[in-house]
Amino acid sequence: MKALADRLILLWGWRRAAVAATAGACSALAFPPFDIFPVLWLTMPVLVWLLDGAIDEGGRFSAYRPAFVIGWCFGFGFFLAGLWWVGGAFLVEAETFGLLLPFAVLLLPAGLALFWGLAAFAARFMWPGNWYRILSLALALAVAEWLRGHLFTGFPWNLFGYALAATPPTMQIAALIGGYALTIPAVIVFAAPATLWDGGVGRRRFGFGLFAAALLAAIVGYGLVRLQTPPPEDVAGVSLRIVQPSIDQRAKWQPENRKAVFERYLTLSQSQPSPDRIGLLTVSHLIWPESAFPFVLTETPEALAAIADMLPAETTLITGALRTEPAPTAGGPRPAFNSVYMLNDEGEIVAAYDKTRLVPFGEFLPFQSIFESIGLEQLTRVRGGFNAGIRRRPLSGSRTPAFQPLICYEIIFPGKVVGAGDRPAWLLNVSNDAWFGDSPGPYQHLRQAQLRAVEEGLPVIRAANTGISAIVDSYGRLLAQIGVGEPGVIDGALPGALAPPPAAKYGKMILWILFVIVFATTSFGAFTTSKPK
Repeated sequence: MKALADRLILLWGWRRAAVAATAGACSALAFPPFDIFPVLWLTMPVLVWLLDGAIDEGGRFSAYRPAFVIGWCFGFGFFLAGLWWVGGAFLVEAETFGLLLPFAVLLLPAGLALFWGLAAFAARFMWPGNWYRILSLALALAVAEWLRGHLFTGFPWNLFGYALAATPPTMQIAALIGGYALTIPAVIVFAAPATLWDGGVGRRRFGFGLFAAALLAAIVGYGLVRLQTPPPEDVAGVSLRIVQPSIDQRAKWQPENRKAVFERYLTLSQSQPSPDRIGLLTVSHLIWPESAFPFVLTETPEALAAIADMLPAETTLITGALRTEPAPTAGGPRPAFNSVYMLNDEGEIVAAYDKTRLVPFGEFLPFQSIFESIGLEQLTRVRGGFNAGIRRRPLSGSRTPAFQPLICYEIIFPGKVVGAGDRPAWLLNVSNDAWFGDSPGPYQHLRQAQLRAVEEGLPVIRAANTGISAIVDSYGRLLAQIGVGEPGVIDGALPGALAPPPAAKYGKMILWILFVIVFATTSFGAFTTSKPK
């Protein structure tokens, strides 16, 4: 291994870039649906050794240019291998958007890789010649991941720290420190093997590796102890039925299929999957996924009447739907919202929530009017794009415990799923992952929903058009699920909520305290050890 490390350190030019990109691509195997997280004990040391070889090239800032290139190449491989499935959305209407597929598949990873490039650049400023450099990389990458989740509307998909969430026990650390902070222990644990060949003897040689092993053992131990705690009781009086229709995204919006799509929802909702379930008679809450209706529900009275006929007394339907308002100007586009409705047993809409975080290029275009004037559209093809809701707020009813609706990728933002005010009793994530077929996307989306459950101490109920629909308890454990592409229903109780864990109450403070501690330790190492040239 010492010989391998030396060879990697001495790599130059395109060979160094190729190795970095390959290591980054292999790192994506640590995430769903593969969860081969041990691969990171190989790929992260490669990144460290390549950065060891990023030597001065003259000038104050040009000395760190090789580090930026190494980080960018690693990140590009990581995001390309982990997010290639995003291109599937451009094939739903291939005749319109197909030509954009190569740009989407390549430009998104290239843009996200800039954060990894900047992290490597920053880490190289304080790059001591021993184990302190692992802390430098952990801090820089954690800050970069936080920035990735906040800048330009944010896209914190597959944060590196999620590699620690491959098992229920290791997932529990998110309850203590939150999603963004997970990157720090993840880098420490997975990059630690790079220090075993730094020289020295005895404890000095293996000291940091032993520290990383102890850290991992502490994470696992904490998770095992936490999972031994008896779960809270299910919410009394709430019986859920989640419907997963598995409708092809292209067929759904064809006018001739609208009636069949709606009838599919009605049929599945009233099905009897087991002898103890008599249709909807034992269900208090029926849940349909995002944008369930291929029409505007409020303008289709026959659909509201059919829902009223279907629902038993005191049963509530919670569903995703397109909501529109009158056009502000004659001939102009009607404001459209991606929404969640609550309907009572008389087919009346009693509450609504509008999505607050919209998907760039999917639900809106930056500089919408300019792009539309030259013929470009977002994937949903809603004229004028969707409008964002004003604020995140929970919904509730007389027999409905307060819940926070989270539409599609709203659930991927750590610390941002619960709005200000009273804490909800559960989180509802409605989604339409049919855009991406049976790809890694739905599996990665589900994992992020599990992490939000752990961070907030709240159960997550997930309804997705083609999967993965699931009931997730407050520890992030899957109690029931329907796989990708499988039509059906899930019947189950609503799991109880835990008391707010530290991440829910003090997440931001914990994150910044960790940043300060790691920065102080790294700074001490930078000033007390010699930096490699």
